[in-house]
Amino acid sequence: MPYVENRTIHDADSHVMELPERIVEFMESRYLKEFEPFVRRRGTGWVEGVIAQHDDPDFRAGAESQVLLRKNHQALGAFRKDDRPLTLDYLGFASQLVFTTDALANYGLESGQTNELAIAAAQAHNRMMVDFCSVDPRLLATGYVPLVDIDRAPEVARQAIDLGCKGLIIPSRCPPGHSPSHIGFEPVWAMAQEAGLPILFHVGGEEKMNLDYHQNGLPQVLDFHGGAENFTSSSYMAIPLSVWQTLSVLVIDGVFDRYPKLMFGAIELGASWVPSLMRFLDSGVAAFTKGEDRLKRLSAKPSEILRRQFRVTPYPHEPTGWIIDNSGPELCLFSSDFPHVEGGRNPLKRFGEALEGISAENQQRFYRDNFIDLMGRGLDPSLYDHPSVRVA
Repeated sequence: MPYVENRTIHDADSHVMELPERIVEFMESRYLKEFEPFVRRRGTGWVEGVIAQHDDPDFRAGAESQVLLRKNHQALGAFRKDDRPLTLDYLGFASQLVFTTDALANYGLESGQTNELAIAAAQAHNRMMVDFCSVDPRLLATGYVPLVDIDRAPEVARQAIDLGCKGLIIPSRCPPGHSPSHIGFEPVWAMAQEAGLPILFHVGGEEKMNLDYHQNGLPQVLDFHGGAENFTSSSYMAIPLSVWQTLSVLVIDGVFDRYPKLMFGAIELGASWVPSLMRFLDSGVAAFTKGEDRLKRLSAKPSEILRRQFRVTPYPHEPTGWIIDNSGPELCLFSSDFPHVEGGRNPLKRFGEALEGISAENQQRFYRDNFIDLMGRGLDPSLYDHPSVRVA
C-alpha cells in the first residue's frame, strides 16, 4: 500500500544519496587529478557495507513498509537508480524533483580561484543527475549552473537543457565580483524561459553563517546528525539570508519582468521569511521609486511579481497555513526531502495538520497545482495527475 493513495501529490524536493566518487565517473578525465582533493570520502569498507545491505534479500523485503523510516543511504532507491521507480511507487507521488546531496555547494569551488574546476564539477553533476533520473519519467533531474564565470554560465545552462535537465539550479549566494542580476546572465534567463524550465535555489547554495557566531565560550553544540558539520538552531537562522538578497536584486533589477514567463523556486530554504520579504520589497520600492528609474519600470509591486513567478517549499515544522495566508495561495509547495533525515517520517501528516483551515482549492494548489506552474515544460502533462485519480 503506497504512502499516498488516490490523490495527486508532487514532491518538490527529493535527493539522490550518491556514493563517494560517483561524481568522478562523470567528470572529464583532464580534471580528475585537480578534483581529487574535493571528492567526499568515507571510512574504509563503508561503501561495501552499504552495497551489501542493499543486496540482502531480507533487507529489501522490508523496503515498502519502511519507505519513509529508512533514511539517507539506507533508503531503497537512495543511490541505485534502478531501485528508485519502485520506491516512487511505494511513496505514491506523481513525480519527484531530484537534487544531489554531496554537490549541493558545488564542492566549495566557487571562490573565484577555481572557476574552471567549478564549471567542470557542475557539468559532471548534471550528467550524473540525468543518468540517475533516466530510469523513470517521474524523476525530474536538476542541473546546476555556477554564476562565477559570466561568459561560461550560458554554455553550462545550454548543456544542462540539452542533456534533459528539468530545472536549472543557481546558487543563492552572490558570486564573487558581480551580482546574480548582472546583464551578462541574460542568455541564461532567456534560454530557460524558452525551454519552459524553472530557475531553482536549494539549501547548500547559500552563504553560511560566520563561524565566529558559534564561538560563544561554551561547549560546541552538535546537530541532529550527531556532528557539528550541519545545521544547528543558530546556523539555521542564516539559511534564507542569501536567497532573500538574490531574489531582491532579481526583482529590483528587472530580471523577473524581462522574463515574465520564467519561474523561480526556492527549495528546502524554508518559507516563513517569504511574507516579510514581500512586504519589505514593497516598502523599499515605495521608499525609493522617486529617485530610481529601474523601480519606475517594474510591472507591478514586488509582492505581486513574486506571486506571479516564485514558488517555495516550507519546512514541515513551519506554520504552512500561516505562510499561505500571509503570502498568497500560489507560492507554497509540498516536499518530502526524501531520503534525508530532515524531511521527517510522515511529512504528509505534518503538512496536513499545518494546512487545517486552508480551503480544499488552496490545498490542491499546495500539493499539485503550484508545482505544475513552477515546472512548466519540465513536467510532462501526462504526469500532472497520479494514475489512481486520472480522469479518462
